[in-house]
Amino acid sequence: MIDGVATDSSSTPSTEKPRRARRTRMTGAERRQQLLEIGRTLFAAKGFEGTSVEEIAAKAGVSKPVVYEHFGGKEGLYAVVVDREMRRLLDMVTSSLTAGHPRELCEQAAFALLDYIEEYTDGFRILVRDSPIPQSTGSFASLISDIATQVEDILGREFKSRGFDSKLAPLYAQALVGMVALTGQWWLDVRKPRKAEVAAHLVNLAWHGLDGLEPKPRLIGHRKA
Repeated sequence: MIDGVATDSSSTPSTEKPRRARRTRMTGAERRQQLLEIGRTLFAAKGFEGTSVEEIAAKAGVSKPVVYEHFGGKEGLYAVVVDREMRRLLDMVTSSLTAGHPRELCEQAAFALLDYIEEYTDGFRILVRDSPIPQSTGSFASLISDIATQVEDILGREFKSRGFDSKLAPLYAQALVGMVALTGQWWLDVRKPRKAEVAAHLVNLAWHGLDGLEPKPRLIGHRKA
């Protein structure tokens, strides 16, 4: 009470400064992962040439030197993004080949690629572009070749059991995997028909083509060489 007048302590101006919200500082690993995700999104949308270090840094809320510190520049970030996506796709296809029946194995391989396209669309968009820089894991073509090698063993056993020349299994493996990969690139944008139907039609063509395979195919046109 001052001069007989009661005072309200709650109305007394506070001398305490308002506390600022603390910003959570990322660990090095968290920052690296953030830059990888941002880089993947930008590279998928704009390509390597259309993406700048400045844009990557701005999206991450950091300065350009932070990007250089983690990856040495745009080329280093791009290389890590591509290598990671290539390993992911190869792992998905390889781990999917678990069935015993060859037709079901074809279905599993087709589903694995379509699953990857559906779940990691940005990654697939990056992979199907021609890489402007050398990759430790090779190119998309070499990745398809690696996947074909997995299928080659399956076809080789089937060819041998049917009396066909098993030495031709690599050729047919490349043709089958290439067919699925190219169809996947088309399906990436149209997304019709649904994934299971695409897989069914791919296997239908592949399986019934193999089922009616001639041991020694002949050409019917006038050209023989």
